[in-house]
Amino acid sequence: MVTAIKAFADKHTEKFISRKFLAWVTATGLCAYGTVTSGDWVAVTLAYIGSQALVDLALQWKHGKQ
Repeated sequence: MVTAIKAFADKHTEKFISRKFLAWVTATGLCAYGTVTSGDWVAVTLAYIGSQALVDLALQWKHGKQ
């Protein structure tokens, strides 16, 4: 039962929102709540932006400009 729910949630999460973005939104919420420091939030944001740039670069390299 739990595996089916997790599979359903993963499938729909991947469709609508990337996991990196979900991590960034979570860090932003925790920063606003006061659980995450601003320095940690910056680290998460830089990791999100950097990883997204690498994905875009890899897609452009493999498929060319679109």
